[in-house]
Amino acid sequence: MSKTAELLEGAAELFPDEVVTQAHVRHLDLPYGAGRFALVTLDNGLDHTKPTTFGPQSLANLDAALDQVEAEAAAGDVVGVGLTGKPFIFAVGADLKGVELLKRHEDALAIGQGGHAVFARLSALAVPTFAYYNGAAMGGGVEAGLHCAYRTVSAAIPAFSLPEVFLGLVPGWGGCALLPNLIGADRAVDVIIENSLNQNKQLKGRQVYELGIADAIFEGADFLEESLKWTAQVLKGDVEVVRPEIDRAEGWDAAVERGRGIADGKVHGAAPAAYRALDIIAAAKNGDLRAGFDAEDHALADLIMGGELRSGIYAFNLVQKRAKRPAGAPDKKLARPVTKVGVVGAGLMASQLALLFARRLEVPVVLTDIDRERVDKGVGYVHEEIDKLLLKGRVGQDKANRLKALVTGSLDKAEAFSDADFVIEAVFEEMGVKQQVFAEVEAVVPEHAVLATNTSSLSVSEMASKLRHPERVVGFHFFNPVAVLPLLEIVRGERTDDATLATAFTVAKSLKKTAVLVKDAPAFVVNRVLTRFLGEVLGSIDEGTPVDVADRALAPLGLPMSPIVLLELVGPAVAHHVAGTLNAAFPDRFGVSENLGRVVEAGKRNLYVYDSGKPELDPEVAALFRTGDTVLTEEQVRDRALNAIAEELRIMLDEGVVAEAQDIDLCLITGAGWPFHLGGVTPYLDREGVSERVSGKRFLEPGVASVPA
Repeated sequence: MSKTAELLEGAAELFPDEVVTQAHVRHLDLPYGAGRFALVTLDNGLDHTKPTTFGPQSLANLDAALDQVEAEAAAGDVVGVGLTGKPFIFAVGADLKGVELLKRHEDALAIGQGGHAVFARLSALAVPTFAYYNGAAMGGGVEAGLHCAYRTVSAAIPAFSLPEVFLGLVPGWGGCALLPNLIGADRAVDVIIENSLNQNKQLKGRQVYELGIADAIFEGADFLEESLKWTAQVLKGDVEVVRPEIDRAEGWDAAVERGRGIADGKVHGAAPAAYRALDIIAAAKNGDLRAGFDAEDHALADLIMGGELRSGIYAFNLVQKRAKRPAGAPDKKLARPVTKVGVVGAGLMASQLALLFARRLEVPVVLTDIDRERVDKGVGYVHEEIDKLLLKGRVGQDKANRLKALVTGSLDKAEAFSDADFVIEAVFEEMGVKQQVFAEVEAVVPEHAVLATNTSSLSVSEMASKLRHPERVVGFHFFNPVAVLPLLEIVRGERTDDATLATAFTVAKSLKKTAVLVKDAPAFVVNRVLTRFLGEVLGSIDEGTPVDVADRALAPLGLPMSPIVLLELVGPAVAHHVAGTLNAAFPDRFGVSENLGRVVEAGKRNLYVYDSGKPELDPEVAALFRTGDTVLTEEQVRDRALNAIAEELRIMLDEGVVAEAQDIDLCLITGAGWPFHLGGVTPYLDREGVSERVSGKRFLEPGVASVPA
């Protein structure tokens, strides 16, 4: 038994539930008389919704297949070896379910070394090797192909990425060393760092080719057939693959520095994975792949044994699994069909909603407002956004025309909504206004129609209390910008029935939103947590802590933006309004900043000015502030904010605002951009000991999203 086989056999014992990938070898005669060829197909035997992964036994199977083709190549029985996947899937990398079970550094190191040992054999064969990216390829799947001499890609591929940094790892089976040496450091930084930290952005097949990762691109329908023809031409010398020369001078160094700037902007030094990946890319400048692979092994092992990976996997499982099975959602069979949507209001939020409903549901959408100017402006916004999609190639001309025709405006609610199945209001955040709107809508819609409110903080039950049919009112709280943030808080009022709720969840799924069921409690989940958090930061400023000190206090968490920048994004007026709502409900925990009130009264939309390139407190805002003389340090502000969050989360769970702590984490990850590397708010509070300090117990079971014992 080879050393690699022994290594993988030992590792396989640690992965008892591995979904094993087979590596099937078949032989064929290439076109144009190019010779006999060995094609290795990766296949886990499951349907295309169950992606192929690499655990230890899967790597061992590929290793055994390479034993066979290595012997055939040495004997002159084959002229080349190809690697491809089952229909729609090439391979999506390491089996993360097993990786998170590892407890010892040496076991984690063995996983990296085992993958490298197997994949390196692809580049060491006596004949040329070819990777045919026929379907989704991520992580280790991409890296297996990078070890081959040549690569083709299907134009139909929907997802291609190296997502490891997003999860708290590095591309550890050759990605960090091989990719910059193939396409240059600058493009490699785009794929490994920027795309990964940009919510795991995926590449399409055409982009893979244009980046130079693949040497040829073919349409999906006859991809393998065309790839084999191209392979034959390469082997016969009829096609020469020419790759651009790599800049190994200042351009390489500049790319690495650009990557560090991206990492600083996203995680602020609080998560190590991106920086470890950049260190390896920097060292790969000299082309020493063996040293690069060794550095990948050790970085991978270190990160596997750290808390970031487990946090990343926890967060990944939330958005990939829990989000697809919302806790508390009623039977989807109860949902009613939605063939027309009404939107009350034609402002920016309402217009964004109209665009989303039209694009995803492809049903008529009609906006109403108090005058023709507002209605025309709202419909015009939607049409302009559709034109932008057309210019970007996101939709064709026919599709753009159809979408525009679906979105209309009216001043007559009776005419507009008489046949609507789903009507959502997005008007001024004031209870009396919303109650009046719903009374007007209820009088003209069919009895089966769902009435949804996009309120961010008001009581859905109170909003429905004066209606004849309060059971069909549901909260449908989107987050701005609507097209970007996935979260949709679905709020069940005291009398909301199952059919209404089921319809809401079915619509949310059609909108491709992450729906979380929440109780009708003040500000629901995200706004309640953020308001408590911002309240403590603003409270420390009101008491005398300098704005810049308070604003830096949370930097060690690596949040996507500082508290004051978040406040500016939300809008001082909105934040002040929500704070007032929560203060009325919970005056002992939620304060209302008098300084923020003065900012709102003065009509200021921002607290900072950026004339010098760095944020500085606007002198006009500074002149409005009245502060005390209690000055806290950054650490004291941070402790104050985290203690408050931990207290509020425990109260929310005790109140049953959501089913479990995982739902709070899912909300903050998808609705507030809480970083994946923290795994959500509750794992972070558990790891830092804040949970037990505040309430005497953890939010999650020991070991969940934590460093292994």
